[in-house]
Amino acid sequence: MSTEISALHRKQKNEALVEVCSVRVGITLFGIPIQHILEIVGSARPQPIPLAPGFVGGLIHYRGDVLTTVSLRYLLDLPPLDSAQDVLVLESAAGCFGLQVDSVGEVLTVSGVDFEPNPSILEERRRALLAGAYKLKDSLLVMLDPERLDPARLDPARPGSAPRPDRAGPTAAPAA
Repeated sequence: MSTEISALHRKQKNEALVEVCSVRVGITLFGIPIQHILEIVGSARPQPIPLAPGFVGGLIHYRGDVLTTVSLRYLLDLPPLDSAQDVLVLESAAGCFGLQVDSVGEVLTVSGVDFEPNPSILEERRRALLAGAYKLKDSLLVMLDPERLDPARLDPARPGSAPRPDRAGPTAAPAA
């Protein structure tokens, strides 16, 4: 019986396919589940906001609204870029926001069998931002959870800013 349940679990895990949009920040390939992406705004230059927390990349106009953008480079302790970055408009429980990335790649379909959770040695701040990784043929696709990147949940008092414990809410883990 135990063997049958184990085989069924492996089969369900193999069938769990997830479509993700691949993005690059620095040399790292990241993935964001496409169901959270409303649009990709290419070559955006957000307007800076005086006295805003460091993770706030600025404001952009989006379909008649003004969106706050989050700098993924800042959250990952990477130096800022002087050139325009791509912005993904993401939808979260608290509303829409923009995520600044170096470049947007393609939509990839990944299998739950290739998913690995965050390693236990990963520092707490990064563990709070990252949702694990998928093994690809020649690299890793590090998963981002838009709920964890929402500016309403990031803590302006912490350098690198991990989600605030008082606003943690549910986190979406990839289907395994």
